[in-house]
Amino acid sequence: MSATPSRATKAASSRSIAIHAPAGTVLEGWVSARSTGPWLTHRPPRDRALSPSAADTATSGGAAAGFHGVSAPPRSPMMEGPPDRPPSWSAACPLSPHLPAHRMPRPTLHDVLRERIAILDGAMGTMVHALGLDEQGFRGDRFREHGRDLKNCIDVLTLTQGDSIRGIHAAYLEAGADIVETNTFGATSVALADFGLQAHTRELNLAAARLAREAADAATALTPDRPRFVAGSIGPTNKQLSIAGNVADPGHRDVTYDEMVAAYREQIEALIDGGVDILLAETAFDTLVLKACLHAIERTFADLGRSLPVMASFTIFEGGRTLSAQTVEACWTSISHVDLLSAGINCALGPEKLRTHVADLARITPRLVSCYPNAGLPNALGGFDETPEMMAGVLRQFAEEGWLNIVGGCCGT
Repeated sequence: MSATPSRATKAASSRSIAIHAPAGTVLEGWVSARSTGPWLTHRPPRDRALSPSAADTATSGGAAAGFHGVSAPPRSPMMEGPPDRPPSWSAACPLSPHLPAHRMPRPTLHDVLRERIAILDGAMGTMVHALGLDEQGFRGDRFREHGRDLKNCIDVLTLTQGDSIRGIHAAYLEAGADIVETNTFGATSVALADFGLQAHTRELNLAAARLAREAADAATALTPDRPRFVAGSIGPTNKQLSIAGNVADPGHRDVTYDEMVAAYREQIEALIDGGVDILLAETAFDTLVLKACLHAIERTFADLGRSLPVMASFTIFEGGRTLSAQTVEACWTSISHVDLLSAGINCALGPEKLRTHVADLARITPRLVSCYPNAGLPNALGGFDETPEMMAGVLRQFAEEGWLNIVGGCCGT
């Protein structure tokens, strides 16, 4: 396994998970695409985890704030509803529960997480690999004469195969996902430079956010009482700040901290403008790079005068440490000052090998907890061997232990 997660790794498996199940069926006993009730006991929210903040007012389609999840002013405690109000009601909208159904307030992200475990989608790369695209398929007409190979640049498919990307989002939503991630894991100027596409950073992120937004809104329109949300995916890039890029020069870095912050800001601003509900900094293997991303998010929010819920998810390797050698507790401590909706672990190991680490994170963090593991470690052919049933069985145990608030899948799922 490569030390640095890559798009090629993300696309390495053709195994698809339960998104092929017919609409309305229960997926591994978790979630029905047509159900509206709670499905599993979830990790009880702690006071700091779901305090009145951006999470309270993030709504699919921007029903409460008009900005696809941008936060409104903090709620007054006077606006809290009566204790017997159903948990799907928005406490920020103190209307009569006897209103006709078509006038009921749309549940917010806060409401969903307070009521049950939210379902995040699976890997974009797995589904793209199943499309069987060749080099020309990645290029499309738009980049037919581009000077570098683009195969495995999954992000460019937002511009060259937009209908396919929208279809992948729709398939995950049909399978029961509450949250879909934008196809922007590698869409920073730093990462896109490998493909000579850095000049298209803003365009790629805007288009990806809008495709996911369209799919999520279409799903929400079918079941307004069960809104769907869009998370702007922000990957770790292929750069490191904690570790020297040149073994002969311990002080060498390919990029500076400030350059990483600037690159992340460009992506973040485009994702917000494209209409995401959540910002998801994911697969962090170098905590200093993650901190640069979170710093960029905070500065962007300050400049815009509004905010979104933020999820942070890091990845660990055999031995339970990040690539920059931090334990789960050390990594959490490094980012605990940030106002996060959730902290979590994704990618890297399969769910069974993450068991003790997810338990540790759930024990030490006051935030909500997310987990979306790989389908095990890659095999000798670059594929993944764990089946949907194997993964679901372990993740169900995590849920029954009360460790999870958000669950999904990463590479190979």
